Amino acid sequence: MQRFYFDHNATTPVSQEVLEAMLPVMTEVYGNASSIHHFGQTARKMLDDARKQVAGMLGAEPQEIVFTSGGTEADNLAILGVASGTAGHVVTTTFEHPAVLAAAGQLDHTLVPVDAHGMVDPDAIRRALRPETKVISVMHANNEVGTIQPIAEIAQIAAEAGVLMHSDGVQAVGKLPVNVAELGVGLYAISGHKIGAPKGVGALYVRKGVALRPMMFGGRHERERRAGTENVAGIVALGRAAEWLADEGDAETRRQGALRDRLERSILDRIPDTRVNGAGSRRVTNTTNIRFEGIDSDALLIALDLKGFAVSSGAACSSGAPEPSHVLLAMGLNRLEARSSIRFSLGRSNTIEQVDALVEALVDSVAHLRKLAPAYA
Repeated sequence: MQRFYFDHNATTPVSQEVLEAMLPVMTEVYGNASSIHHFGQTARKMLDDARKQVAGMLGAEPQEIVFTSGGTEADNLAILGVASGTAGHVVTTTFEHPAVLAAAGQLDHTLVPVDAHGMVDPDAIRRALRPETKVISVMHANNEVGTIQPIAEIAQIAAEAGVLMHSDGVQAVGKLPVNVAELGVGLYAISGHKIGAPKGVGALYVRKGVALRPMMFGGRHERERRAGTENVAGIVALGRAAEWLADEGDAETRRQGALRDRLERSILDRIPDTRVNGAGSRRVTNTTNIRFEGIDSDALLIALDLKGFAVSSGAACSSGAPEPSHVLLAMGLNRLEARSSIRFSLGRSNTIEQVDALVEALVDSVAHLRKLAPAYA
C-alpha cells in the first residue's frame, strides 16, 4: 500500500539538498567549533556560514542569530530570558503553541483571546499591557489552522510601550516571506524540522541590543546566550534549508497553495456538513483545518491511516491528550466541534494526484463513520 504524508506542520522529511549538506559534516567535520586547531576552525567556518544563511532568510544580521535545539527552546529562551527574574509580566494569547503558553505560565501573564476566525485584536493586546510588562508574545502563523497574525501592527504597539515583541515563527518560516526588521520584532523563533532540516536544531533571532538572560550555563557559546557545544551538522542543515527557501521558497509556496485550495474545494463540494476552521482570515498556504460534523476526529484519523494517509487532529506536541484542541476552543468551537476537526498540512512531497486520492479516501471514510454515528443521523 502506498502511503502519503499530509502532516508537514508536525514535521517535515529531511530534504535531499539538506541531507547532502549535512552528511559530510557528520563524517568529516567532527571538530569542536570552539577548538583553535584546524579541525575546530573548519567546524567554526561552517557554523559561521550557516549563521549567515539563516540570517539572510530572516533579514537579520548573523550576530543576531542564536542557535538552539529547536523552536521550544527558542520560545522559552525568548520569554524567560527577558521576563524571568525581573518580576516581569508577559502578554500572550490563548492561541499559542504549548511552548509559549507553558513558558508564560511560569510568570505573571495575561492571555488575550482570539476571535472566531482565529485572529487576535491588536487593541486587545494594547489593553492588556501593564507598567511591568516586559514582553508580548504572539505567534506569526498558527500551527493548527494557519491563521496569520498582524505581527507588525502588534510590534508597533510594543515599541510605543517600550516592551519587547517576541513571535513564534516556527510555522511561518518557509510559508511566508519573513523579514524581522520589517516586522519590528525583537525576538523571533524558528525550528529546523519544520523546513526540511532534521529535528534537534532551531534558532532565535535576537535583535542587536536586546539583553537576554541565558537559561543554560557553562561555556561562552553563542555570544554567551546559549551554553553548550554547537550541533554543527544540524546547524549546517538548518543553514542549507534556509538557503533553499531563499532561492525556491516563493514558487513552492504558490504550488502548495494551489494544492491546498484544491483540497478544500473538493472536500466542501463533495462532503456535506463540512466547515473550514479559520476561513475568512489570512492563512498560510499549506494548511487547512476542516470540521466534519458528526465525526470523531480520532476515528477519522485512524480510518485515513488505514488507507495510507497521514493527517492530524491537532498539534503533534499535544497528541494523546484527551482534551480537544485548545486552539479550536479558543476560537469559540464547542468541545464536540473541536473533536470533529482534522488538520491537513501539505509539503514538498505532495502532488495533485495525492490530493485527489486523499479526497476519495475522505469521501468513503466520512460516509462510513457517519453511518455508525447515531448523533449525526
